[in-house]
Amino acid sequence: MPPAKRPKSNAKSKSRDVEPRPTIADLEGESEFAELARRHWLKTTRRATKTKVKNDVLKGAIWDVLEKNGFPYKSLLVLEGLQTLESYLWPGYSEDSSNFHVLLIALMTNVKAREKLETWSIFEDRPAEFSSFFTRVLSMTLDQTLSLTIRTHLLCFIIYAFQSLDWASVRKECAPLVSIGIWHNLSTESKRETRLGQNPQLRKAWKAAGKRYESADDATKARLRFERAWLYTLTLDFLRLLHEDKRKDEHVLYCERFVEFVSDMLSQLPTRRYVNTLLQDLHILPALQLSPMFNDEENSLLRDQYSLLSHYVHFTIDDQTGAQHSPTEAYDRHCGQLAKLQRVALRHFKQKLTVLALSNYGSIDKRGELESLLEVLTDEELKQLASLLELRTEYPDTVNVVIDRHFLLEALLTTYEKRKTFQEVTRDMSILPTEDSLFEEGLLRTDNYDGSKPLALPKLRLQYLSVGDFLWRALVLYRCESFYGIRKDIGDALKRLRPEAKRPGETTFTGFSRMALPISRPSILEVVPPLVGDDKPSAVNAEISLDVRRLSDNIRKDWDSLRPDDVVFLVAVDASMPKAISNGGSHSISEAQRLGLVSVRAAEVAQIMDDKGKSIRDPTAYFNGHRSPTRRVQLRLDSRTYKEDMSRVAKGKLDIYERINLVVRRSGRENNFKPVLESIRSLCLSEVPLASWLHENFLGYGDPAGATYKHLPNRIGKLDFRDTFLDWQNLVESLPGKTVEPGDDVTESFGPPYVLESVDKPPEEKVTKTSKKRRRDAEPPLVAEVETYKVSTYKPPNTGPYPVDVPKLNSVRFTPAQIDAIISGSQPGLTVIVGPPGTGKTDVATQVINNIYHNFPEQRTLLIAHSNQALNQLFAKIVALDIDERHLLRLGHGEEDLDTDGSFSKHGRVESFLDIRDRYLGEVNRLAASIGAPGAHGNSAETAGYFNSVYIQPAWTKFTEFAKAESSSAADIIQVFPFHSYFANAPQPLFPADGDRAAVLDVANGCYHHISKMFSELEDVLPFEILRRDRDKANYLLTNEARIIAMTSTHAAMRRTEIASLGFHYDNVIMEEAAQVTEVESFIPLAMQKPKDGQMALQRVVLCGDHYQNSPVIQNLAFRHYANLEQSLFSRFVRLGIPVITLDQQGRARPSIAALYQWRYPNLGNLPHVESLEEFQTANAGFKYDYQFINVADYKGRGEVEPTPHFIQNLGEAEYAVAIYQYMRLLGYPASKITILATYAGQRALIKDVLSHRCAKNAIFGLPKIVTTVDKYQGEQNDYIILSLTRTSRVGYLRDIRRLTVALSRARLGLYILGRREIFEACYELRPAFELLLQRPDKLTLATGEMWPTDRSQTQEDGIAVPGEAVMEGVEHLGQFVYEMTRTKVEQLRVESGGQAGSAEPADQMLQPITEEDEVGYVGASDGDGAEDVMAGDGAEASGA
Repeated sequence: MPPAKRPKSNAKSKSRDVEPRPTIADLEGESEFAELARRHWLKTTRRATKTKVKNDVLKGAIWDVLEKNGFPYKSLLVLEGLQTLESYLWPGYSEDSSNFHVLLIALMTNVKAREKLETWSIFEDRPAEFSSFFTRVLSMTLDQTLSLTIRTHLLCFIIYAFQSLDWASVRKECAPLVSIGIWHNLSTESKRETRLGQNPQLRKAWKAAGKRYESADDATKARLRFERAWLYTLTLDFLRLLHEDKRKDEHVLYCERFVEFVSDMLSQLPTRRYVNTLLQDLHILPALQLSPMFNDEENSLLRDQYSLLSHYVHFTIDDQTGAQHSPTEAYDRHCGQLAKLQRVALRHFKQKLTVLALSNYGSIDKRGELESLLEVLTDEELKQLASLLELRTEYPDTVNVVIDRHFLLEALLTTYEKRKTFQEVTRDMSILPTEDSLFEEGLLRTDNYDGSKPLALPKLRLQYLSVGDFLWRALVLYRCESFYGIRKDIGDALKRLRPEAKRPGETTFTGFSRMALPISRPSILEVVPPLVGDDKPSAVNAEISLDVRRLSDNIRKDWDSLRPDDVVFLVAVDASMPKAISNGGSHSISEAQRLGLVSVRAAEVAQIMDDKGKSIRDPTAYFNGHRSPTRRVQLRLDSRTYKEDMSRVAKGKLDIYERINLVVRRSGRENNFKPVLESIRSLCLSEVPLASWLHENFLGYGDPAGATYKHLPNRIGKLDFRDTFLDWQNLVESLPGKTVEPGDDVTESFGPPYVLESVDKPPEEKVTKTSKKRRRDAEPPLVAEVETYKVSTYKPPNTGPYPVDVPKLNSVRFTPAQIDAIISGSQPGLTVIVGPPGTGKTDVATQVINNIYHNFPEQRTLLIAHSNQALNQLFAKIVALDIDERHLLRLGHGEEDLDTDGSFSKHGRVESFLDIRDRYLGEVNRLAASIGAPGAHGNSAETAGYFNSVYIQPAWTKFTEFAKAESSSAADIIQVFPFHSYFANAPQPLFPADGDRAAVLDVANGCYHHISKMFSELEDVLPFEILRRDRDKANYLLTNEARIIAMTSTHAAMRRTEIASLGFHYDNVIMEEAAQVTEVESFIPLAMQKPKDGQMALQRVVLCGDHYQNSPVIQNLAFRHYANLEQSLFSRFVRLGIPVITLDQQGRARPSIAALYQWRYPNLGNLPHVESLEEFQTANAGFKYDYQFINVADYKGRGEVEPTPHFIQNLGEAEYAVAIYQYMRLLGYPASKITILATYAGQRALIKDVLSHRCAKNAIFGLPKIVTTVDKYQGEQNDYIILSLTRTSRVGYLRDIRRLTVALSRARLGLYILGRREIFEACYELRPAFELLLQRPDKLTLATGEMWPTDRSQTQEDGIAVPGEAVMEGVEHLGQFVYEMTRTKVEQLRVESGGQAGSAEPADQMLQPITEEDEVGYVGASDGDGAEDVMAGDGAEASGA
């Protein structure tokens, strides 16, 4: 049954579900635009000819068609899909082009921006033409003869340009529009002089701009005048439109876009610096607030945008220096403004404003008091007061806005009233949802966001005003996204429960949801009085009872998995309410409200009890043995919300808690919003600084290379690289372009370990030059200095006589790029490593950790990764190196999946320490017996320490004194060695028979190293003997013992406050998968410690990732695209031009498979082993090709289907994928080497269903290693990948090349892609990959008669036939082929097992070929885990790509 259509948020809004998108017929068929494209720019001839644009085609065939239909977005998408911009409009543009040509380029650019496609690179090759085009767009934005619809499109183009200042060509055009020249438009010269006098740099910049104007020719002067007047003119026109009486929808949309534009400019320092002064001078906030458009009831979006604009206009920052004002500094500045007001009042209006002039600041900075004090002035006096305060008192006549008394009063109040700082707003912000915050209109707008209108949301962009500004934006957006997810989950649970009302006030639930249970009203157990100075209860405790007797075992276990601090939602549902609401008025309601939702209250689990009231620590284990039908759950309610609820009850309103009848839970990984929001809020309210060396780069300012080690004063000159280099040749090859010299004490090459000492000249002090002109004329040095390294070595100390004492060494021969990354990561500063697929970025990160661990034993390193899986891979490699396991700690869940012998979680480490203690104490007893020391020395770590100091250390001192004597020979030293007996179980002989004195001493020192290490570890164990509570032991381990601490970014965000409060300190942060971590989750690990002496101890930040692969997953399109919440710190650093080290040799895939994605990475080559090893040269048994794109036609007359929104499935491809898997298994391929990937979670569910039907119960096949979505498989690999692209109507989100890159780069030896050819080969963005794929036939070509593994070599000539070549015509053909092979295999197995050939067995029931009447059908998303499925793979599809 199809789902109900999403309700419209208001009469004007359109649901995205019904917005048409181009299909393959629009792009490939007989549509008007497709025919036009084939005729004029998509010609089949390959000759490079200059594009000629015909104006009649532009005007008549494109522009008029678009304008007549109101520029429908589908038509624009069709034109974009037909490559109109890159193949026709831009190549044919010149300065003589028509205005329609310019407008169409702007329109197409906007479409690409809205679809998140690469845009500005198209214009890079013709900078002069781009400058001309941009200037014409600017002129047209001021042309009032153009319709507002067209001007809105042009304004969108400008907005997009200002969001892309990382492109030099765009920055060059935008910068003059917001330069100091715009201050020519301030209301008075005296105001400008006042502003210029506030900062010497301002005066200097103003003079420089004046000189530039004076020295320019007439044409340049005209351009400069236009640039400095452009924003002023545009703003005046905006004010005119605000106050127009006859308003249409296009007026409102234009004004909304303009407010978005100025908000964007004020949210970045380079564009804010001069613009904010101009906008305040133009009274943009009072003019907007008093306008008829603002006060129109329908324009709620404009009012919300006003709040955001006001936030940025009054943001507490110095517009020139960028310094963030503390709350105290902000209040002092506010008082300074009030003082100026009082001085003017006393000097010029002493008679009427004496009270104002002599009052304290606190009594005149409130809007009401100030307004009443100013009421006594006449209109003329009020105007005079405004003039004296340097406020604008009139607009040009063209604006038609009169600054009357009411306007002037509002301007004065806006200027001088006290406003809350963003910290105060943050402190008051609730992070637990109620029905009001869940169904707030601003949040509901995001549901149907499609890019056609702006939103009142802050954006994550290239630069931030301050760290506080970034954290405030992150808090607002993360809170909105969390509430969106909660509302969606509660609505989904309600829909499944199907509430009904048989009589008013009585609701029954006729359906079922695994995520919700009906309950009776909660009991309020205790309301704890407020703390001193607070007005809300310090705690509110309640209890609910859960009846689980009707639940199946697996769902009951889910409910039993609730833990203290988990958040649940108490919901009041009254199914009789919707009728009353809908009958009461025209205001539309959400689906959840239509189903009867009345209220929502969030609560935290305090403890779980059984039906007798016994508290249970581990409910899952307890209830497995006790079949109790009920669970009593004690909850902590939100105190502030409870207080407000009780205030309403006191006023006669209904008690919300009496009406609660449902409890809803969410799965654990989605329900961590509260601790994350608390962490962000606490950072926002604190003065936690970033490390000073990273601060400017983080905000997006300063020298992009300023935080790299070569630019930092604390660069380390000499570093021990231990086992990084395998031999001298590896060392020299790894440092190309650098001079490598043996140290002073050696003259020729030698083996590792290597100590590298940089002998670079210290950086010369920069001489400040007064003239910019001279600086521009100065020629750069022609030859860069060659970096020189002096290399020395040393003999590694003997670590002991036992095999376990031998250090574990690196065996990876690193490439030059990897060595560059390791050197940079081992030095202080910021290192950004771009690791394309298979280039070994995890190996690099591991070696960096190893180098830091051994070079800086006092430093601690924090390891962060996006997923448990990536963290476990990194941890497994660390364990394999020479790092003491007692210094490793793994926080959070996922440690149980770690494939190592030891346990590295906090509690596992404590147990490990106690195990070490027991083992070493036994060794102490053995050592004591071996030297004849009486007493129980091995009783505890403490007694062992006494034994060491009383017996062992004196014995060793005596031995070393004897060994130092010149007269002592090797034999004498061996004779007096005190621990012969103890080391009797070591490999013998302990000392070399013919060893000289040095060799004997080396062995002796190794033996003592073994003993001293034992006592050192026992000393570390001592606190665990003293501490009694497990929690104290675990926290001691974190803060004192561990030197390498690993956790996921989410765990860091959740536990930041708790970890920082323990006094945890660290020096280095290394982040894996950094391009998949949201920006705020990247920031929190940089601020998980309290400053020492006002400074962060952080010395190194190493970010490893790949911005060409997937970005963080954000479900809601509005937050993902409009607010840019999918931005990672890694990708922003790349955009800012911060130096990156790109690993450039892949060692994962065959070169032929790697070629499918190498076009995305400049200079990506192959490591020698992928070209020389046999497995890469051998063909895939049974297949002619090592990779192939297989065109899958409609199956049973159908292609893709969408049983629920975004849950997309394709049965033909699912059957084809499973048939290929069955074929491979019949040839002997191990199931563990095969992975099936789908691009949509719906397709994954369908493939699993087909596998379950055809393979699960048949031992011949079994199940593949994994079946998952492409997004979930990032960072993983397998030998053979079967990939289903799923879509048959349009490309979908695979048009995002990052996803295709992930999909193509998972396979090592074989890649078989199922898809619809005409869809994907027509896509411009995917063309480089599909041109390669489609050079081979698009029908699966088998090489029959082979078994795995084969000895046939993979031929590089695609046209050469192979023995037994067979082409599969379609899924039915392959299915029949597999069916016949399976029957043969079964017969063979029967004969081998002694059965009769041809006898019928039940197994035959599973061996049916694929037919038209097949019973395998489409599957839907189920409750709970199905919802996760939809989100995991299809959240991105909401983009409608």
